[in-house]
Amino acid sequence: MSWYAVYTRSRFEDKVSTLLSQKSIETFLPKIEVWSRRKDRRKRIMIPMFSGYLFVDAPDLKREKQISVLKTPGVVRILSKPEGNEPARIPDQQIEAIQRLVCSKVEIDTCLYPKVGEKARIIDGPFKGIEGIVMRTDYQKNIFVVSIDLLMRSVSIKLEGFQIEKI
Repeated sequence: MSWYAVYTRSRFEDKVSTLLSQKSIETFLPKIEVWSRRKDRRKRIMIPMFSGYLFVDAPDLKREKQISVLKTPGVVRILSKPEGNEPARIPDQQIEAIQRLVCSKVEIDTCLYPKVGEKARIIDGPFKGIEGIVMRTDYQKNIFVVSIDLLMRSVSIKLEGFQIEKI
């Protein structure tokens, strides 16, 4: 099997998967179950594991098939190698690992941690709701140092990963 990653418009993963399947192109859209935050309730919903991406199996991804995929409404591009325009093939072992992960009923969380220099919002603790800039990170210890401007003075606060979100 030859798998390739397809980048889609935001929230078009399901639509693109359906349209590609109608063109007899096998797709794999890994989804995970997460809690949805609503104003009045919480609900479990299925979302794509990799937001904006899905995988297509195309053993012979020739020019005609590439064009067929790219002409599908909602498709932005096929991920390619940095050196050229040749599509980057995803190893079968990685796809199988993702399939095993999706089939297991283990709870999976995707994290979009902010990088140094990016804006972040504190979502837990006494400083909840305050925004600042990430000054330092330690991903192994799950610690972030955020600089907050208060009264024209910068204050650094050490936070754990669950207490911060990227803006």
